[in-house]
Amino acid sequence: MWLFIILIVVPIIEIALFIKVGGAIGLWPTLGTVVLTAVVGSMLLRAQGIATLTKLQSSLKTGANPMDPIANGALILVAGVVLLTPGFFTDAVGFALLVPPIRIVVIKWISSRIASGQFTVHSNVNAAPDRPNPRPGTRSSEPGTLDGEFTVVDDDEPSDNGSSGWTKH
Repeated sequence: MWLFIILIVVPIIEIALFIKVGGAIGLWPTLGTVVLTAVVGSMLLRAQGIATLTKLQSSLKTGANPMDPIANGALILVAGVVLLTPGFFTDAVGFALLVPPIRIVVIKWISSRIASGQFTVHSNVNAAPDRPNPRPGTRSSEPGTLDGEFTVVDDDEPSDNGSSGWTKH
């Protein structure tokens, strides 16, 4: 429902702003402003995207929690999408999302909504809501569950006559 409202309201806001700004400064300056904001926005987007990717790689190397760079990267992606959408309102939203303190507030707001249960995440990958999950270490004959046994093979033995290593005699 919210997506439908956004898809109706945002274009109406953009049309109204184009009419107001175009009436105030003229057609060509209005179009130039829209193109200029797209170019400047894409340059800022690239710089912040690379910085966020560097932070993500650093956190993965050090074993730190990567959720902060992932959340920032997601909002930078949203900022890029709305900055490349022509319009003054979407440009304002996009530039706002490129400001790190605003992103922090948005991330905290979304996190609190998820924690309070106002947002729900649904996944149906191998979902069986009517069946409880088996305890770890127990065998199950449920569909989609594979039972098996394994044997550890010692790789210290020398292989004979140029074997590829995939097979042993």
